[in-house]
Amino acid sequence: MLQLLPLPLAALLEPFHFMGSAASYLPSTVMSLILARDFGTLLSWPRLQAAWFGRFWARVGPDVRANAEKNVIPLVQGRVQAGHIHPPPSDNETGTRTAHPPVSGTVLEVGPGSGMWTSLFSPRYLPRITKVYGVEPNPAQHAGLKRQIAAAELDDGAYEIVPVGIEDLAASGRVPRESVDCIVTVMCLCSIPEPEHNVKQLYGYLKPGGRWYVYEHVKCFKEQGWGMGLYQALLNLFWPQFIGGCEMCRETGKWIKGAGAWSEVDLCQLDGEPWYFTMPHIIGVLTK
Repeated sequence: MLQLLPLPLAALLEPFHFMGSAASYLPSTVMSLILARDFGTLLSWPRLQAAWFGRFWARVGPDVRANAEKNVIPLVQGRVQAGHIHPPPSDNETGTRTAHPPVSGTVLEVGPGSGMWTSLFSPRYLPRITKVYGVEPNPAQHAGLKRQIAAAELDDGAYEIVPVGIEDLAASGRVPRESVDCIVTVMCLCSIPEPEHNVKQLYGYLKPGGRWYVYEHVKCFKEQGWGMGLYQALLNLFWPQFIGGCEMCRETGKWIKGAGAWSEVDLCQLDGEPWYFTMPHIIGVLTK
């Protein structure tokens, strides 16, 4: 139905369509919990919301990846600069056309979920990765994540699931401070608690010279006009309840830039996004 509407109008209405799709998964989630006699989850809104979102995301996650991978793959390969994506080198080019080094070494992946982006860390695509820590607090996602780890040939300890949120990462002792070469956050910082504080905590895990690869949706930019900002704020009254606590209006780029001292900051709005996007993106790499 949305395909029949003019593109700006379809984009403005898409969040309602997405929330409606999410709502359709709530009854089956409740029924499955009743049949499993899991009344603890059923009577706890945070746990019920996590189970509901996990079921919904298992269906829509592949579609979300298909739409975003044209931006995320170049990002982890180092082919993004000033919001612009550089094409891959052609077959007859001897060098690599990158603005930044590709993801390598010890990697901290935040919010991998059921493994939407796990294949990117496979030695087939990023051979210089030695270890990945996947910080994923939702246990409903772990079975799917383990399957994707195996498919990416990252078993035998190359990919370690850390079953806590960022807010509990330090207490867990699973990842030493200043031990990480790269942090990768892809559309996950929208739902972490106390985002400004926890973004600063993440900064502390990077080694000096370490890099943070970012692709996140954020608060509307001033260039989109006050009307879009108001519309996004109104949508955000409902959006987090339907989409697993995801917040539309976060100033994630500002918080990451202010998390600590950076030797290089290359983070800005994704080039080419139109004014009517209700969820505009930032993309880029910051070097500690």
